[in-house]
Amino acid sequence: MTIPYSRQTISKIDIFQVQKSLRQNFLTQGPLVRKFEKNISKFVNSKYTLSTNSASSALEIACKSIGLKKNDYAWTVPITYVATANAILHCQAKLDLVDIDYSTFNISIEKLEKKLLISKKQNKLPKLIIPVHLGGEPCDMESIYKLSKKYKFKIIEDASHAFGSKIKNSKIGSCKFSDMTVFSFHPVKIFTTGEGGCITTNSKKYFENCQMLRSGGITKNQRFFTYKKKPNWYYEQKFLGHNCRMSDINASLGISQLKKVKNFNILREKIKRQYILSLEDLPIDHQVFNKLNKSSNHLFIISLKKHNRDKLYEFLKKFKIETNLHYMPIYKHPFYRRYFNKIKKQGFKNSEKYYKNCLSIPIFPLMKSIEQNKVINKIKEFLRH
Repeated sequence: MTIPYSRQTISKIDIFQVQKSLRQNFLTQGPLVRKFEKNISKFVNSKYTLSTNSASSALEIACKSIGLKKNDYAWTVPITYVATANAILHCQAKLDLVDIDYSTFNISIEKLEKKLLISKKQNKLPKLIIPVHLGGEPCDMESIYKLSKKYKFKIIEDASHAFGSKIKNSKIGSCKFSDMTVFSFHPVKIFTTGEGGCITTNSKKYFENCQMLRSGGITKNQRFFTYKKKPNWYYEQKFLGHNCRMSDINASLGISQLKKVKNFNILREKIKRQYILSLEDLPIDHQVFNKLNKSSNHLFIISLKKHNRDKLYEFLKKFKIETNLHYMPIYKHPFYRRYFNKIKKQGFKNSEKYYKNCLSIPIFPLMKSIEQNKVINKIKEFLRH
């Protein structure tokens, strides 16, 4: 049997709830979507939640909702899934990158501060920064938030990996240190809706903008009408939007899965601790976890100090152990080379080092001890030879 790097955890109750949703009057734009959104807000302690068909869609409409547009500057990190950068380009804004910290694998606050100082002198300050909570380990959002007040930029957290994570006692998604937060409910994430994502925010304005952008840019709310005193069927398009709604079928699975998130996080934490304990005397580093915070442990990322990462990948593959790289730096993709054709590697030393040495090894809630022991033993075997 192959050991995947991650896997969804679906129960008979989940299946029953999905089947039940198929017998209801609404398959989309119905009561289950609204219930799911309310449950998310209650869990993360946000005023508003807007569900979408994917986190990629959520990132794009979140960027558009704050008014990101052509010639605006927006920054994120090189080590992220391409959707983070794509959302910026879909708004026709100017994308730039800030290197990571090699201990946390998250955005480097030191490099961010330096880049902001230089950009202020050049009159090129960003309108938006998208920090990414890689693997579920929270970024230093308190520092980023302080910088946002000083340099007047908006913050959208890419928390695709981080449902259930906390910064001290504040849950990621509460938007205590940001304008909006985006989550992913892809099957390998903390919990799943099949495909799906959401935006959480405490801003009524951003929430209402996102609502319209999610449904073709259309509103049925008379408060936003250009032409007043129209029949009840009347509606208007206010933005160039998309159709990226979540269905009630997906929401039914999400409602059921959300009830198990705390247990999923406990199981992931147990697996993480066993990895740390078992690999601590080897020439391997792992992502540094802030003891004041809580990680959702979506990924367990190791960094090889002396050995070849690609050879380890191939070695484990021979024994049916799946691993992955999260992620190749944005600027190395052929599509993005045109935007970063003059990039100098020394500007992204930590991202280059990450790309050379790092690997995500298996972690998922129902991973058996025998499976984890196999992963650990095969890594040790590789390092001995």
